Amino acid sequence: MKVVIAEKPDQAMKLASPFAHRKQQGFVEVHPNRIFPNGAFFTWAVGHVCELVPPEAYNPAWKRWSIPSLPLIPETFRHQVMKSKAKQFAIIKQLLKRSDVKGIVHAGDAGREGELIVRTIIEMCGVKKPMKRLWISSLTERAVTAGFEALLDENETRNLYEEAYSRSCADWLVGMNASRVYTILLKQKGISDVFSAGRVQTPTLALVVKREKEIAAFKPEPFWEVKATFEVDKKRYEGVWHKDGETRLNDSEMAARIAAFCKDKPAQVQEVETERKEFMPPYLFNLSALQATANKMFKYSPQKTLEIAQKLYVKGILSYPRSDSAFVTAEEAKTFPDILAKLSKQSEYQAYFPTPKASIAQDRRYVNQKKVTDHYAIIPTEQVPTVSKLSDEERKIYDLVARRLIAAHCESALFDYTNVTTMVDARASFLSKGKVQIRAGWREVLFDEEKDDKESILPPLTKGETGKVRKVEAKESKTQPPKRYTEGQLITLMKTAGKHLDNQELEKVLMKTEGLGTEATRAGIINMLKERKYIEVRKNQVFATQKGSMLIDVIGDKILASPEMTARWEQRLGQIGQGEASAGAFMEQVKKLSHKIVEDAIEQSKGWKLEEYDISSMPKSKQASKFTLGSKVATCRACKGDMVDKGEFYGCANYKTAQCTVTLSKTIMGKKISAAMVKKLMDTGKTNLIKGFVKGKERFDAYLMWDEQEKKAKVSRE
Repeated sequence: MKVVIAEKPDQAMKLASPFAHRKQQGFVEVHPNRIFPNGAFFTWAVGHVCELVPPEAYNPAWKRWSIPSLPLIPETFRHQVMKSKAKQFAIIKQLLKRSDVKGIVHAGDAGREGELIVRTIIEMCGVKKPMKRLWISSLTERAVTAGFEALLDENETRNLYEEAYSRSCADWLVGMNASRVYTILLKQKGISDVFSAGRVQTPTLALVVKREKEIAAFKPEPFWEVKATFEVDKKRYEGVWHKDGETRLNDSEMAARIAAFCKDKPAQVQEVETERKEFMPPYLFNLSALQATANKMFKYSPQKTLEIAQKLYVKGILSYPRSDSAFVTAEEAKTFPDILAKLSKQSEYQAYFPTPKASIAQDRRYVNQKKVTDHYAIIPTEQVPTVSKLSDEERKIYDLVARRLIAAHCESALFDYTNVTTMVDARASFLSKGKVQIRAGWREVLFDEEKDDKESILPPLTKGETGKVRKVEAKESKTQPPKRYTEGQLITLMKTAGKHLDNQELEKVLMKTEGLGTEATRAGIINMLKERKYIEVRKNQVFATQKGSMLIDVIGDKILASPEMTARWEQRLGQIGQGEASAGAFMEQVKKLSHKIVEDAIEQSKGWKLEEYDISSMPKSKQASKFTLGSKVATCRACKGDMVDKGEFYGCANYKTAQCTVTLSKTIMGKKISAAMVKKLMDTGKTNLIKGFVKGKERFDAYLMWDEQEKKAKVSRE
């Protein structure tokens, strides 16, 4: 017998589905078959089942937040089983310790986090039985069966575990010490809140704050342009006055004089320059590019895109979503004709078939074994669904991925870009720019995705043609401040460690780059910054809050806020994953950095000037439980009093004066209830859909709804 451990229940069920099986409490019993001659037990983690122990587990004195105790550096790191996951852990442990179980199959997600989650559970169980590794990039029956037939030796992926373990310990060290030292020092300045800081989140926040400061410091300046409409042989077009390549004038009187001079004057086409440009189809998607595109088109947050892609992966219709590669292997490219044939039968895609290219198996723009890291690009699997029957969100994400694959089999797009120089009365020069699409190519498939500012369509013009100025005016404008990032752009900035990138050419992002975080963690980091009230997203624009700006101000230009430093760390972690660097040496560097972070903060605090910040109006972070105690979270729906944080529950502050007994536990059916949920419930009578309630053996999604008769909240599935 073998025990197969997956990362989540739905994945375990998908892995067991090709075999005859019987579901039990917390696991699936697979009957003997060709691949498992003696049968097997398929069980699952529930995400992270184990966590690094808190500081006080190493030293009781570390429970109290104090400067003298910093930096906190354990001699060795230890894990503990999370209380909410203890039941499933016990089931896994019982299965692993059975005498008839002779081996283990590690079937966590084929990536760093999957390595860490499952190996940590096995280690906590104290079991040393032989282990193999299932490594697949899709959950179709074909991929699952092939994966079990070609299991890897566990030592082939052990380096990825070392990388993930090093990352989690490094994050603990930096996060714990940085958060404590800045929280304590800011409290000494009268700011009672918890300030979370970290190895990846703080440099990411620094990028947003930097842009916020650029916008705040920007001073608009007026400028003028002289624009004319020409008529040449009954053909009309527009142009803008220019000199030495510059179209803007700082002098309004000069602009007015040029416009007056040009009025009703003769005009002649002096130069017509046309350049043909070829645009290749974009690369296939990796996760960052998919998140950026979905944000641009649908305003989906990166986290939402990842969650939708994960659902499609679990359904077996999309490959593994947490991929950082935009390439596939030759083996995967062989499946494309079959996938395309199935897509061609659906009404959404029929117009694009047959594709100009029957195969891209030899095209190194897409097929390159050397550029496939842990996983290949995100592609549809051969298990093609009826796209119209998917939910709206799932259909949109699947459609993006499917169209990218179709576009890869199309011709390049061709445009003619034309610059026309028109002379007015042989003295004033005007420039006109336009483009003509000669061949749509792949843009027919990705037209919506590739929308950009429309450039003028110029009429056919010939050098020497003459006409006259029909209209001319001097127009005043103002210089514009830098634009705030969208969440999609922020993902791209994290990937490139803050290097400037033209968002309209995402396909040009280097496939291997020193970035902030990984494909799997970037969306979570942005989410964390939102939850900790460091950033706000309004109309898809990312704003730095006062709290976020203040934290970056007090950290200053020190190493903790440096994107370049964190990017180099990610590179070193990647080398650990490849077996090219020592985890021990890396951790020694992190320990030294922890000392430096504490020292820098103490020294800097002597010169902090926080008068410009309205401290009383700053939102408190959800993590600041000991500081939010007693703070208002909502208006009571029963009596209009204040619903406040009471520690273990939320309760109405009028319970003494008005005998209002409205309360709400912070945990209902195994689900943590946030202050935001309470506010939504009290404001509207119903929360958004909350995922993950647990009742007995059942796990389900539901709403909290206000019962007006009983004056309390109830769980409802409607």
